[in-house]
Amino acid sequence: MSTEISPLAPKSYANLPPVDGVRIETASAGIKYKNRTDVMMMVFDRPAQVAGVFTTSKCPSAPVDFCRANLPLGTARALVVNSGNANAFTGIKGRLATELTAASAARAVGCEEAEVFLASTGVIGEPLDAGKFSGVLDAMAKSAAGDRWMDAAHAIMTTDTYPKVATRSARIDDVEVVINGMAKGAGMIAPDMATMLSFIVTDAPIASAALQSMLSRHVGGTFNAVTVDSDTSTSDTLLLFATGAAADRGAGEIALASDPRARGFVKALADLMQDLALQIVRDGEGARKQVEITVTGAASAKAAGRIARSIANSPLVKTAIAGEDANWGRVVMAVGKAGERAERDKLAIWFGDVRVAVAGERDPDYSEAEASDVMKRDEISIRVDLGIGSGKARVWTCDLTKAYVEINGDYRS
Repeated sequence: MSTEISPLAPKSYANLPPVDGVRIETASAGIKYKNRTDVMMMVFDRPAQVAGVFTTSKCPSAPVDFCRANLPLGTARALVVNSGNANAFTGIKGRLATELTAASAARAVGCEEAEVFLASTGVIGEPLDAGKFSGVLDAMAKSAAGDRWMDAAHAIMTTDTYPKVATRSARIDDVEVVINGMAKGAGMIAPDMATMLSFIVTDAPIASAALQSMLSRHVGGTFNAVTVDSDTSTSDTLLLFATGAAADRGAGEIALASDPRARGFVKALADLMQDLALQIVRDGEGARKQVEITVTGAASAKAAGRIARSIANSPLVKTAIAGEDANWGRVVMAVGKAGERAERDKLAIWFGDVRVAVAGERDPDYSEAEASDVMKRDEISIRVDLGIGSGKARVWTCDLTKAYVEINGDYRS
């Protein structure tokens, strides 16, 4: 975890209210970091409905395998997360660590192991000594409280420089429901699904199948639309829990994502997911600038997405942004290498509101001074129009600085 807070960090943090039906606690287990919390536990006193999306990596962590096995049952009583060790590429030792953790959590909460969900983040390839924190879960389950959201966000950090939290509210049957979320992620960030951990909890009474539909529908335009370094983690985990406690206040159950009564909730959920995703980009390792890449006029939405990612993941584009250099030639390069249909002489490029290229060449009214002014901003937009179709996509990324190399060169130290 870095001691220098990103210059793109929020000026203030959201004040997350308690969510009825969930209690949270953190502890220091000494997994890797000294003198800081590194274990977080959520306790659901009644079974909560759960949905999830996980990494597409072909080398997933042991906790990802564990969660995938439990997810079809659709209910959760506990979540245990550790930082400092990813419990990935750890073979049978990794599976045994998840089993020990789940058994300990189940005893502490009084539930089945199939109702426990796990996540780990940190170094890959190092065996996780689950005994370090399994012994504290009993005490954590007893002392957990509803107001520990910020503590929890701190406990799951690795190279993050600030905790990432967000809250929204919506109405179901004229009853206000709360949605709280936290995330961690700063490096090894690439959509598929986005490289990070994120945990979202609501008190809305929503069935697991409906939750899954809502989550899957909006992950593409939020967490899967951010990239820091094009590297997809072994440990990506996004879990959404619904305690259903708002039913006690008169909110009716939502069984289908298409239920008109859920429209406000779905909109709030998508907004919260985008908020957390952008916080991850703004804390990209060594980042000094947030960049929005928009591609329009592509042959299809899929093509637009691939081109946008090609631009966003290009080290040459990202280092030019770090150097505040309006080098639109590197954007042309990234469009051309994406493997999607593009016609050079129809291409147009904007940095901010400044059109720098059009019809396959530099804009005749191009102003280096105006383009350079755009590049000095903390938040930069780059737009590309291919002029051949109606496909469009948007991706967020950050610049690539010397600090990124320093952070990752020292990561295991």
